[in-house]
Amino acid sequence: MNRIGFIASSILVVLALLSSMLFVVDQRQFGVVYALGQIKEVITEPGLHFKLPPPFQNVSYIDKRLLTLDSSDTESMLTAEKQRVVIDWYVRWRISDPSEFIRNVGLDENAGALQLNRVVRNAFQAEINRRTVGELISSKRDDLMNDVKRQVIQVVKGGRPWGMEIVDVRITRVDYVEAITESVYRRMEAERKRVANELRSTGAAEGEKIRADADRQREVTLANAYRDAQKTKGDGDAEAARIYAEAFGKDPQFAKFYRSLDAYKASFGKKGDFMVVDPSSSDFFSAFRGSAASTAPAAVPRRP
Repeated sequence: MNRIGFIASSILVVLALLSSMLFVVDQRQFGVVYALGQIKEVITEPGLHFKLPPPFQNVSYIDKRLLTLDSSDTESMLTAEKQRVVIDWYVRWRISDPSEFIRNVGLDENAGALQLNRVVRNAFQAEINRRTVGELISSKRDDLMNDVKRQVIQVVKGGRPWGMEIVDVRITRVDYVEAITESVYRRMEAERKRVANELRSTGAAEGEKIRADADRQREVTLANAYRDAQKTKGDGDAEAARIYAEAFGKDPQFAKFYRSLDAYKASFGKKGDFMVVDPSSSDFFSAFRGSAASTAPAAVPRRP
C-alpha cells in the first residue's frame, strides 16, 4: 500500500509540475513570460507553450485587440472666445509592443487607459483654447481631431515609447456648460419666434394682397357681365319693339285693343285688386265700351 501511495503521489506531483510548465495563449492576447521579475519572452502566436515552473518563470496576458477609451471627465474647457464648453470624445488604440508597454506604462490595459486619458485631455484642452465655438461645430472640427491625434502620437512615441498604437481620435459631442445652456436656448427660442412672426406677418400681407386682387377681379367681372347683360337686354328690347311695331302697324286698332288687355291684366293681377273709376268717363275702359260694337256680328252677304 505504501508503494502504491508513493506512485500515486509521484504521478500527482509530476502532473502538477507539468501543468505549471504548460500555458495557452489565446489569439486575442499577448503572452508575457517573466523570469525572476524580468521580461523573458513575449509570445505573440496563439497555442500551447512551455515555461519553467514557478517561481522561476511566470506568465501574464495582455489584450492585443483594438481598444476604445471613452472620455469620463465632465470638466469644462475654455475656447478662444472664453466660452466654457464640455466635450465627449473617444480614442481607438491597441498595444503594439508589450515589452515597451510594461516597462513605460504599466502591467495591464487599465494602466495604459489611465495614462492615455490624461494625454488626450491635455491635447484637447490645448487645441480648444485656440479655437472658437463655431470652429468646433463646423468643418474645422476634423482639423481639431487630427491635431489632437498628432499630439497624442508624439507623446506615446516620444523618448520613452509607450508601446501602443493610436488608431483614431474622435469628438462625439460639443455642448455649453449647464450654467449657460439655458440662456443659449432662450436666445435661440427668441430668434426662432422672431423669424416665425416675420414669416406670419409677411404671409398675412401677401394674403391681404391676394384677397384685394381677387375682390378687384370679382368687381371687374361683375361689372363686365352686367354691362354685357344690359347690352343684350337692350338689344332684345329693341328687337321686340321692332317686331311689335311691325306687327301692330298692320292693324293699329287690334294693337290698341291688345295693349288695353295687357293693361287690364297688369292692373288686376290678384283677386284682391280693385280700382275706383268712372267707366263712362275714363279712357281706361274704352276697350270694354267699344267691345260690343267691335264684337257685333257683321252682316253676312247673301249669295245670289
